[in-house]
Amino acid sequence: MSATSTLAVTHLVPLAKELDENKVTPGVLGFIVFALIGGAVWLLMKSMNKHMNKVDFEEGPEPAKAAAPAADRPKGESPA
Repeated sequence: MSATSTLAVTHLVPLAKELDENKVTPGVLGFIVFALIGGAVWLLMKSMNKHMNKVDFEEGPEPAKAAAPAADRPKGESPA
């Protein structure tokens, strides 16, 4: 640490001791930040729901290779 940063920290330590630890709260700014984050999450979820509803997925039939009869495969092989 440099001399100026050490001096600055030594001036702040008495200020920290004067605060009553039982009365420290996040305050209005903490509430506003929390509300903004909550609103952003809500908007993102709403947008995601809209985009997911646009997806039209239909599963196609299995490839012909998997439908091959078991007699064509050598003994002991799996149909993978």
